[in-house]
Amino acid sequence: MIRYTDYISAEEYLEMREKVGWTMFPLEEAQACIDHAYMILCVRDGEKAVGLVRLLWDGGYIAFLSDVIVDAPYRGQGIGSKLVEACIRKLNEDLKPGYKVKLNLNAAKGKEPFYERFGFRIRPNEEAGAGMDQWLIKE
Repeated sequence: MIRYTDYISAEEYLEMREKVGWTMFPLEEAQACIDHAYMILCVRDGEKAVGLVRLLWDGGYIAFLSDVIVDAPYRGQGIGSKLVEACIRKLNEDLKPGYKVKLNLNAAKGKEPFYERFGFRIRPNEEAGAGMDQWLIKE
């Protein structure tokens, strides 16, 4: 039975990242990712984590949609869409009158069309340059 919860353990979070081939990091850092998220939504089949999203927001004008992951056997069932829609809904509910928020994300390569369905625009475009990032690693 599929259900949505607001809890994921650091171990489960790292397992989900590993399944999609994303960068791994120490358990303590994974726990901080969970603890400091504005919203966590975990999809479970029974007790097993099969999907997740993290929403980062400090209450200002920028929010970040992070870690949209759905385990391969569960893709194509609308789970990813429900995760993204839940984050957009949460931001809309929590905005104060007159506020606006720019919701950002870094799409995995080839996943841009999925996000366009929710109103996200591919960068670069006529108004904005390409998104940029870098990993800082403490040896």
